[in-house]
Amino acid sequence: MKHGAGGKWYLNAEHYSNEIVEKYRLKDFLMEQYRNFEQLPMRKVAGVDGTGLGYKLRMPLVGRLVKRLAENMLHSTRPPTNPFKAEGHIGQVVPLEDAIAILEACAVEPIIEKNCMCRMMSRGIKEACCINFGVMSEIAKELPRFVPEKDKFFLTRAQAVDRFKTHNTKGYIGTIWFGPFPYINNLCSCASPECAGIRPRLDYGVKSIYKAEYIIDFNPDKCTGCKACVAKCQFGAIEYSLSLKRVTVDMKKCWGCGVCRHGCKGKALYLQPREGVPAYKDDY
Repeated sequence: MKHGAGGKWYLNAEHYSNEIVEKYRLKDFLMEQYRNFEQLPMRKVAGVDGTGLGYKLRMPLVGRLVKRLAENMLHSTRPPTNPFKAEGHIGQVVPLEDAIAILEACAVEPIIEKNCMCRMMSRGIKEACCINFGVMSEIAKELPRFVPEKDKFFLTRAQAVDRFKTHNTKGYIGTIWFGPFPYINNLCSCASPECAGIRPRLDYGVKSIYKAEYIIDFNPDKCTGCKACVAKCQFGAIEYSLSLKRVTVDMKKCWGCGVCRHGCKGKALYLQPREGVPAYKDDY
């Protein structure tokens, strides 16, 4: 399913199935990957380590080459073979409504909530805000650093929906991931700059994640000028205009996460399908 084709790849229930796990022997593959996640900052991936990567990415020619190599790995749709080779881990931002649809209709039980890998690697903080399903429930319980309090580890579908709503309301951005292609097993709630999917794109222009299938719009007549949505937006897409005494939206910067809506007292903000906005329908 390609972006802009009128469908959503993450609502294809086949990609959550146990049949895919068996076909590609994904339990062993994912176990090996997660055992090595804490070593990623120092391990070489495809012969390249992260030392000085920010500087390299900003060099005109070298940066362009590194970005292309990174995107080729991230966008790979080849079946997984080598757990030490980072390929095929691409995701997309999803708003609350689509996350609920994933949890209610697509995710394979058992469903768990584990500690966020990005927060652990970037700040050493353990926070349970990543929801996994299927084979990941078997893998995570064997990796103590990812397991929060036992009473919060396994979730019913209703509890998973409630937990995602809580994170979304708090301002965390929902993202859904292949891990690896074609198996979907990770619904994250993260934020910038911790998110290892969002940050490379914001800081270096590497397309490490897609924007949502939606884009924000608003009704200026309902805007009260409270500025709460400005504080919620992590992409700088909403600004307050002193002359207009209301907010303005830069659709080019919008990722369609919908988090800003939680701060809008006047219910002025709403999401619309990206394909319905000609200027940005292919801006993923």
